[in-house]
Amino acid sequence: MARLLKVLARFCKCKNAGGAFVGSGHRRPSKMVDLMRKWVFLAVFFGLSVLVGGMAWFQFKAKPEMMRGIMSSIPKPVSGVAVEEAREEIWTPRVSVIGTFKAVPGIDVSGQVAGMVAEIAFANGQDVAKGALLARIDDSTEQAELRSNAAMLKNAELAFQRQQMLTDHGVAAKSNFDLANAVRDQAAGALDRTRALIAQKTIVAPFAGRLGIRKVDVGQYVAAGAPLVSLQQLDPIFLDFQVPEQNFAALALGGKVSARVDALGGGEFAGKIGNFDARVDRDTRTILVRAEIANPDKKIMPGMFANVTLDAGAPQKMVTAPRTAVAFSLYGDSVFVVRPDDAEKGFDGPLHVERRNVSIGESREDRVVLKQGVAAGDKIVSQGQIKLQPNAAVRIETGLALRPQAVRPLQ
Repeated sequence: MARLLKVLARFCKCKNAGGAFVGSGHRRPSKMVDLMRKWVFLAVFFGLSVLVGGMAWFQFKAKPEMMRGIMSSIPKPVSGVAVEEAREEIWTPRVSVIGTFKAVPGIDVSGQVAGMVAEIAFANGQDVAKGALLARIDDSTEQAELRSNAAMLKNAELAFQRQQMLTDHGVAAKSNFDLANAVRDQAAGALDRTRALIAQKTIVAPFAGRLGIRKVDVGQYVAAGAPLVSLQQLDPIFLDFQVPEQNFAALALGGKVSARVDALGGGEFAGKIGNFDARVDRDTRTILVRAEIANPDKKIMPGMFANVTLDAGAPQKMVTAPRTAVAFSLYGDSVFVVRPDDAEKGFDGPLHVERRNVSIGESREDRVVLKQGVAAGDKIVSQGQIKLQPNAAVRIETGLALRPQAVRPLQ
């Protein structure tokens, strides 16, 4: 249009009414001719403006209205969804953490002195009582010293008795009696030392428990302090876990603890808090807690992993919903709530959904706490929400809901 106007302006300026161009040597057009040119220009400009304005009105006003009318006449697709009501339940707040089982006491049995292993008196995996013989290191040299020291003690005892008798009768010096007494005590000390060495080479269980796999064989030379076999007390067994410092107020000696063990088919074991550390780890901002769990069948082994839950307050009323109903995103968590189009017909009439932002809390099995955004009794879409948009038309289908697994995965 701009180019057309520019051509018209040039035409009106350069050509007179009779067709002669204006220039040097030509006469100028009259005022009537100039007026006619202006009216022609204005008429053409007005016509083009009306044409362009009409096209713009059709494109940006009439056409969208027409398309909306066409789209509104097309029936909206109705999506089938599974619905479940949000319900009010009484839950006791809990803290969920992970922990590791530990035997207390649990040690690697070792000898105090070096030597050759002469005897192994246990079987792998055997349960032993306190004081049971486990192994014996060759003590033949100490046994010979024992007999020699016993003879020296016997001779020193006889010499002491003679000096005592002579001293009592006043025929021997007191210094001889003191010397005989010292020799006797020295011989007794040498005998006790030999017996102690023999006892150190006889290795016994320091407490009752279960043995592991032996690490030595008969005839093998072992150094002082070398581990021979693991000994673990399995009943009761202890469970160590870390609790965030913000839950410190929920910790109390004797508090209930529940441990779920993957290695035992998800079996749950109950226990109580026996103690917790006297400081908070400044790197992780957690506190070490130790619980005691009865293990009469000795199924739980030290080092096993466990999912731990412990009570963190008094029971409270909470609104819960299926975990499958919550849509998680970077912009916030939300659920779709089913609402009737007609208040009089209620849920027997046409339905639509509303998207509501929610704040979620603790979750247990297939339920999750909704702190805000949903009230008890609201019908929430639990299956089929992926295809939904706000205000989408829906219908409730009872056979669409999925059944929870018999064995649910650990959280």
